[in-house]
Amino acid sequence: APWRLMMSLTPSRGCLLDLPWEDILVPHILCHLPLQQLLSLQRVSKSFQSLIQLYLANMRCFDSSQIGPAIPRAAFVNLLKDNEVLQQLALQNCSDWLTDRELLPVIGQNHHLHQIQLKGCAQLSRHALVAISLSCPNLRQLSLAHCEWVDSLSLRSLADHCKVLEAVDLTACRQLKDEAICYLVQKCSKLKSLSLAVNANVGDVAVEEIAKCCPELEHLDLTGCLRVKNDSIRVLAEYCPKLRSLKVKHCHNVAESSLSILRSRGVELDVEPPLQRALVLLQDVVGFAPFINLQI
Repeated sequence: APWRLMMSLTPSRGCLLDLPWEDILVPHILCHLPLQQLLSLQRVSKSFQSLIQLYLANMRCFDSSQIGPAIPRAAFVNLLKDNEVLQQLALQNCSDWLTDRELLPVIGQNHHLHQIQLKGCAQLSRHALVAISLSCPNLRQLSLAHCEWVDSLSLRSLADHCKVLEAVDLTACRQLKDEAICYLVQKCSKLKSLSLAVNANVGDVAVEEIAKCCPELEHLDLTGCLRVKNDSIRVLAEYCPKLRSLKVKHCHNVAESSLSILRSRGVELDVEPPLQRALVLLQDVVGFAPFINLQI
């Protein structure tokens, strides 16, 4: 409906654009339109172009998925060149075009960012994370999943400057080892959600330090962390009373003897109890081989 309204009220009729831009159009009308349509509106007239540029300069949230993953570099730079009030920036899976050259100016002029999503942005470098740590002291949520350029030095910079972090996704950041994770949680004790999935370098030392430093922890993803064992899971159960979910699938050294403590507290686990697993396997066998005599 807002889109039809804007297209029907052209500048020549002297209606829509006569409304106060900053008080009415930007916060109450344009905010309801998809970003892709807003960009199309710029072609209606020079007045509409100025209006959309004002909107872009005051935009609090930018999500590249609203436009598509293949944004031209120049277009991205132009969209955010005047914006200094961003609070949320989502650029997941933009590896085809996003580099430090495009991202760093945006980060450098937006000091109010509290949520950044860079999942799968493989062409960035450690300088991107250092820039984030220096420019975004109020950062609360950060996703760096599948960003293998993240190293221990850049993570230390993040920990030193972004101490109110509540959620960090380090899935498949394979350069990181126990020492780097320990430093992060020692500095960022307010963490509620942390993913270290698909990292064979993470072991008991890191998990025990997470448990002791992050009493507010609610979600922990250790999927595929092959070095994690039962002892650290028991420490996690002891020190993290607010834990709500734990993922340990493919952690072959984690057994029910440690998970049962968390299971009894109602913590959501991605590994079924042994008896339930056995029943599922039995059902599969029966389903695929009905000739088996179960009375034997």
